[in-house]
Amino acid sequence: MSTAETTHTAASAAIKDLSESGAHLVQHNDFSSMIGVSSDDWARFAENWNVLERDPYMADGGTYRFRRYGQFDIDLDTGDFIQLPHGPYRQEADVNKLHGGVDRVYEPLTATFVGDPVLRNVLMKLAEVFSGVDGTRKWNVKVTPIRTTSSKDQVGEPTPEGRHSDGVTFITSLMIGRNNVTGGESSVHTADGDHLITTTLTEPGDILLGDDRRTLHAVTAVSPEDIEESGHRDVLIMAYTSR
Repeated sequence: MSTAETTHTAASAAIKDLSESGAHLVQHNDFSSMIGVSSDDWARFAENWNVLERDPYMADGGTYRFRRYGQFDIDLDTGDFIQLPHGPYRQEADVNKLHGGVDRVYEPLTATFVGDPVLRNVLMKLAEVFSGVDGTRKWNVKVTPIRTTSSKDQVGEPTPEGRHSDGVTFITSLMIGRNNVTGGESSVHTADGDHLITTTLTEPGDILLGDDRRTLHAVTAVSPEDIEESGHRDVLIMAYTSR
């Protein structure tokens, strides 16, 4: 099968599952083909996770999460891909019971991160997939690179708020890399609690897609595989909202 055929098949499968069940997993090989990214591209992009800043808003007192934050507007009809002025990240308390109801001011995305072609390729391709589900052509995308660390003194909680939705249209979790960690199992359920997907994202390019209007998601804690060394789990969270 050619690269173009693989891309079409993978995108069609994602659109079908999101339309029917509300959740879909794309394996790294298929997603890399979809966006035209090589293993070297993933390795270069992953370097951005080494300059994230500690999240000071952890209500559980944890010091295990590092992140940055930014927003983009995408117009598929014009091809516009616009970074918006930096501002606070906010979720209301009815969406995020642990951290909602306050403006959380994070460090902005770096110019190196924003300028990497991997980012644009990922965001634009996902916009096309989500457009295939509900016809939306204009999107606002909240972009959050996150590193969850773990050591013998502290487990890392990728979703300390538990099973939840994010109050957006579509939510995604893209694996960037894992080092010396076990756990981190992702699950997606319907709003009524019916199980849809359970998977552990392991390879750069593994990506879990969810219709946030219809599903809830969670990730189990991560612990160091070698207890004498620290570990981390790096993901890129992208939240799409129809404009």
